[in-house]
Amino acid sequence: MVTMALIEFRNISKRYPGQVAALLNVTLSIGKGEFVSIVGQSGTGKTTLVKLLIAEEKISEGRILVGGWDITDIKFSEIPLLRRQIGVVFQDFKLLPRRTVYENVAFALEVAGVEGGRIVELVPQLLKIVGLEHKAERFPKQLSGGEAQRVVIARALAHRPEILVADEPTGNLDSINTKEIIELLKRINEFGTTVILVTHNRDVVNDLKRRVVVLDTGRVVSDQAKGRYVLS
Repeated sequence: MVTMALIEFRNISKRYPGQVAALLNVTLSIGKGEFVSIVGQSGTGKTTLVKLLIAEEKISEGRILVGGWDITDIKFSEIPLLRRQIGVVFQDFKLLPRRTVYENVAFALEVAGVEGGRIVELVPQLLKIVGLEHKAERFPKQLSGGEAQRVVIARALAHRPEILVADEPTGNLDSINTKEIIELLKRINEFGTTVILVTHNRDVVNDLKRRVVVLDTGRVVSDQAKGRYVLS
């Protein structure tokens, strides 16, 4: 079965002032519904790849397509539309400390102009997906690390994105919470969402037995359909 390409990086390079190259001639295609782990040591270009995908930064050379949409020269006014298609989960949570769990998730919908009635309908559904419907009125400081990360995932799913990017989502978690977050990402993937996991966690990658892309010095050095975390 041929999987339709949802994300295409075509010969992309990213150079910073002083000609420091974060990515060099990277070509990578990710199919609709895939679960892909992107691994590599610090400074190999993993986070840069994520920033280019969500148009936080622009590439120096090449093309990027998302769902057939060429976002290489995306207009500033179009970036919100792109980011509604790509949910992002960060390692450091980025939750609003003075808002409850419910309000943190609702905020993602409010800023997109979703009507209040629809927000009231959607937020409980999102919290149920991540297993936090019983902690809707808690504040971030009252949550464990794993619970806080679940809130971030619920918020990232607010617009029902086709793509979920998890950038080191278990970096601050213990092994039990790490396992729970990965199981949640797997369930989300089973619903048809394309998941891109950026991680240093060798055990997580090896247990997944899914596609693994290895970056080294800004280049793709390995791409295996059922890979392991192997670095030279």
